[in-house]
Amino acid sequence: MRIVFMGTPEFSVPVLEALVDAGHEIAAVYSQPPRPAGRGKKDRPGPVHARAIEMGLEVRTPVSLRTDEALAEFAALKADVAVVVAYGLILPQAILDAPAQGCLNIHASLLPRWRGAAPIHRAIMAGDAQTGVCIMQMEAGLDTGPVLLREAVPIEAEQTAAQLHDVLSALGADLIVQALTRLDDLVPQVQPDAGVTYAAKIDKAEARIDWSQPAVEVDRMIRGLSPFPGAWFELQGTRIKVLGSRRVDGEGTAGTVLDDALRVACGSGAVALTRLQKAGKGAQDVDVFQRGMQIAVGADLSKG
Repeated sequence: MRIVFMGTPEFSVPVLEALVDAGHEIAAVYSQPPRPAGRGKKDRPGPVHARAIEMGLEVRTPVSLRTDEALAEFAALKADVAVVVAYGLILPQAILDAPAQGCLNIHASLLPRWRGAAPIHRAIMAGDAQTGVCIMQMEAGLDTGPVLLREAVPIEAEQTAAQLHDVLSALGADLIVQALTRLDDLVPQVQPDAGVTYAAKIDKAEARIDWSQPAVEVDRMIRGLSPFPGAWFELQGTRIKVLGSRRVDGEGTAGTVLDDALRVACGSGAVALTRLQKAGKGAQDVDVFQRGMQIAVGADLSKG
């Protein structure tokens, strides 16, 4: 098929590669414009943009798709279908209508649960037992279109958002290839009204750890925000991100370090911190981190 691919972050890269490997023709790749990044804050293309260039594909990075020029350029591609995954721009109706067989979205949740911007983070933070990927026919509403294919995967006990991200990215790549092969035979399933939830964009302000919460909530928060923006606490004026954790036995005053292995008491129960990152440093497993910083038994991580 002749495809317009629309995506920006790392999550979308395996999908683009899978479409090319499956023999589809990529008429053009649409991605968000380069953004300032790195120490020099120079404009840097996003992961999809960079990979598409490596693959010899045409890349377009419009700031908006609502101009007459942008609409005309998109329509002129005469695509059979557009595949959209974490693109980052709202598609106007004229764009949705342009491909002969419409626009298909790869969404990393089991719709209608977790419509919106951060479904992977929110599924872990909410304690969902499973999540998955849906291939959805796009319409004007936010992730409201009928679903063509879906597949569920379990959320493992110590799984972080980064780990689940990779699982769902690979699953999305596999499902979209299946969907395109079977497109004429798939029956769109309208999403039910019951069970709708919204995955609001992650706000850095919600990333500070509240040790007075039960251990189950603290653990979910740590894993759901790893690696970005990273749940954090302060100790003696130093901000420390926690990028991995697991629930363990233990009781004490909330925020108190219970042992050298960094078991920390919560409002009820305790969590073991398994991977940490000091401001300006690389991430380290807890044993390596402790050899360098050595947070003492009895330290109160709730005080800052």
